[in-house]
Amino acid sequence: MNPQHTNTWPDLAIALYERLTGRNAEIAYEFVDMHVKIPSGTGPQAEHAEWVLSGTVKIRTRDLGPTPN
Repeated sequence: MNPQHTNTWPDLAIALYERLTGRNAEIAYEFVDMHVKIPSGTGPQAEHAEWVLSGTVKIRTRDLGPTPN
């Protein structure tokens, strides 16, 4: 993936993660009162569960060295 041609937030997150992997880096996302509605299925009759996120999600990367064969 070429980070210079990123078009969406998920693409940006993937590019950043790929760039930081193996560099003992940490990516932290902080959510303050973020509401996410999770559908029970597809279509107009789907019900939704509401999740509320407040806090920090951390993604840590580290280089574990070469993998044994």
